[in-house]
Amino acid sequence: MIRLTLSQRLSVVFCALLLACCGALLWIQMRSTAMHEQETVQRLSRGLAEHIARSGELMDARGMRGGEVRALFGKLMAVNPSVEVYLLDEEGRILGHDAPDGHLKRDRVDLAPVQALLRDEPLPILGDDPRSATGRKVFNAAPLWVQGRQAGYIYVVLVGEQREALAANIAANATLRTTLWSLAIVAVVGLLAGVVAFRWVTRPLRQLTRRIQAFDVDAAGAGTPLPPTPLRAGERDELAILQHSFGHMGQRLGEQWQQLREQDLQRRELVANISHDLRTPLSSLHGYLETLALKDATLGADERQRYLGIALAQSRKVGALAQALFELARLEHGGVSLDLQAFSLPDLVQDVFQKFELAAQARRQTLTADIPPGLPAVVADLGLIERVLTNLLDNAIRHTPEGGRIEVVLRAQDGEVQVAIADTGPGIAPERRASLFSTPPALGSARPDSGGLGLLIVHRILQLHHRQIRLMDSREGALFVFTLPVAAGKAGYP
Repeated sequence: MIRLTLSQRLSVVFCALLLACCGALLWIQMRSTAMHEQETVQRLSRGLAEHIARSGELMDARGMRGGEVRALFGKLMAVNPSVEVYLLDEEGRILGHDAPDGHLKRDRVDLAPVQALLRDEPLPILGDDPRSATGRKVFNAAPLWVQGRQAGYIYVVLVGEQREALAANIAANATLRTTLWSLAIVAVVGLLAGVVAFRWVTRPLRQLTRRIQAFDVDAAGAGTPLPPTPLRAGERDELAILQHSFGHMGQRLGEQWQQLREQDLQRRELVANISHDLRTPLSSLHGYLETLALKDATLGADERQRYLGIALAQSRKVGALAQALFELARLEHGGVSLDLQAFSLPDLVQDVFQKFELAAQARRQTLTADIPPGLPAVVADLGLIERVLTNLLDNAIRHTPEGGRIEVVLRAQDGEVQVAIADTGPGIAPERRASLFSTPPALGSARPDSGGLGLLIVHRILQLHHRQIRLMDSREGALFVFTLPVAAGKAGYP
């Protein structure tokens, strides 16, 4: 359904009024032309009836002289076939005529128009047509005098049957020609109007076609998408809805294309960083093993053990990196299904602390936990949340200098338990914060803000739980925060 704007509606109304006015003017013009023709014929024939009345003795004291009337009327109609002559008595009854048998439809004529004509009233004046039961035509009339007394009227119809038949034949031919020309003109005008209407109706479709042809997914992904066409309330125009939907689709495609480009860039950086991280320990491992192979006979037992210890450490680093990559790949491609269960988060924190006690003591670091009593149990995948805490604490211990402090704070709020892990390390550089959970720097770069693959794994695990990890602002070090839902009906931590 095509909805017209206010200006288009006004244009349609104006065109309709213009056509109505043109039709009325045409009808008035045709009516005026017909009346003018009737008046002209009646004026030209004004003295005809009077001349006929003086042409012969049509009546005497005994009445109508039938033979002379028929002879005179026949001659007149032969000379001028367009007229019909009738002899009327004083009351308008038809006494004489030269009409063929069966053509006369009246036996009398209304004398009121005759009297109006004789009084010289404005023309045209129409009188009864004796050869039609209801027709009226222009006429001429004159009184007929016999021996000084009015005995009747000469009544002349100026547009007779023969003239009407001939005029009808000519009009039919003219009508045929006019009709053919009218059809040709209407066809041309209709074709032009159809072309204009077609272009007007399909203009939104052409605009949409140009928008589609001009759509560039690279430009849309670069932040210059096609703006969607705004919709009015209750819009039912299918093309307008299609344009609006295409605009939204273009925006969505641009956003998705930008996401794909960012993901591709992140993967490229990830591959480059992992290649660097693998090359460094593998080169070290290869170097020490090659040294052991070449100098085995000359190396002492202590030196040989030291070389083997370094080679094993580098091998463990490569193995840990490979395990992290495998774990991240499983998380990214849906290879992990959640095993949700209710458990005590404080107990899990204490278990994870036991893993890092020796490492923290070796660096003279302090591990503390701030856990309020009565903390409710949470619902999550126990193994994956343990992996989250392990990665975050390992990251904090590695980047906190000796003598520093790492603290885990648990708080219940609004049906959730908030977990905050803070350290007194150097913190995260501002330029690194935006991509901290998406693109890891090279692990072997020794950068203090390097979270490695651990933060990517944490981010993906919490995404599987429909949760997010956030890096909060803190006065010193780094502060990571995430939440877990409370298990309904479970007892709290004593």
